[in-house]
Amino acid sequence: MERNCLILMGLVISCVLFMQIGCQEQAQVTEDQSPLPDEQAETALEPEVVVEAPKTAVVAEKVETEEAETVPEVNRPAPKITFEQEICDFGDVGPGTTKTCEFKFTNAGNRPLEITDIEKCCGVVARLGKRKYVPGESGILKVQPRFGSGPGSWSRRVYVNSSDKKRPRVALTIKAKIVAKVDWEPKRLKFSPKKDEAGCPKITLRCLDNQLFSITGFKSTADCITADYDPSTEATKFILQPKINLEKLRKGLSGVINISLTHPDFDTVTIVFDVLPKFTISPPTIVVFDATPNKPLVRKVWVLNNTGEDFEVESTSSRNNIVNVLGQERVGKGYLREVELTPPAIEGDRKVFTDVLSVNIKGSEKLMVSCRGFYSRPKGAPRVPVKRGGGPAVRRR
Repeated sequence: MERNCLILMGLVISCVLFMQIGCQEQAQVTEDQSPLPDEQAETALEPEVVVEAPKTAVVAEKVETEEAETVPEVNRPAPKITFEQEICDFGDVGPGTTKTCEFKFTNAGNRPLEITDIEKCCGVVARLGKRKYVPGESGILKVQPRFGSGPGSWSRRVYVNSSDKKRPRVALTIKAKIVAKVDWEPKRLKFSPKKDEAGCPKITLRCLDNQLFSITGFKSTADCITADYDPSTEATKFILQPKINLEKLRKGLSGVINISLTHPDFDTVTIVFDVLPKFTISPPTIVVFDATPNKPLVRKVWVLNNTGEDFEVESTSSRNNIVNVLGQERVGKGYLREVELTPPAIEGDRKVFTDVLSVNIKGSEKLMVSCRGFYSRPKGAPRVPVKRGGGPAVRRR
């Protein structure tokens, strides 16, 4: 019993000692965590200072920039051209007539609109009042086409260029069907050079759509052809007897007659006329290719009198002595002549020779035939390009 008590007392003493040691360690740990000196504490605890813009300002600026960059172009202020119609169809029209149509447009945008250019083709006149239009303002483009002389479908385009970036070039279409409304005979006149008469037939004008019309004008080249008419008379058919001024007619030799009408779809009849010269020489030009120096060539030339009268060739001459007349034969009221061309020797790099043959008609005029020749080219050398009628060079094969 006594032994057990001693053991129990020893256990109690051991527990007391253990608790005292734990309290001392805890007190040491607490003391180690006491504040540092003032200077060290300030250095260790003072945060790093960073200067930043206010967040609200940065965010606002960023949003504003992003909005400016992402605003769709469709919502940005811009001019916008709109037309009430972009096609003008006149339907049936007469040949050679002129009509007028209007294309109305509006600046439907929210920025000023500028018309920079109007593109049109020949035979079309376009008129625009001004070039700049504020938002909501309208304008009119007047287009006046002159239709062709031949029957059939007719179409043209006018292009309107503007500051509208979405439609910078708008195509406006004009179309019609050209239908003959007036017919006339003859379509062409050819006059004789005789002194006593000019052989001019009557001119007949006929309306094809039963539309009454009158003649308001008759005009010819050099006023060599006239006709009587009454501008107050209306009908569907007219017959005119032209009057010829032979002296003026022979000076012009060719021209046109314009007859003005009041028909709503056909305002002018045009008739081409020619006057045969009293004498004709054929061909008027002789051309020789692959000519060899001093090797003669023979050609035929006709001299004719278009009045049917007898005449006599008085003399002939050659400007450069290249052309020589071999002989002539009387054929009907004209002459057939044989001429000989002798190409001269080549001098230097000359490749072409020319001459003029003059034929003098007794008591009348002088006729001339121009002659031109091209020498043969050496083997392997390119042919000489020949210019004809002022156009591009034509290379013979």
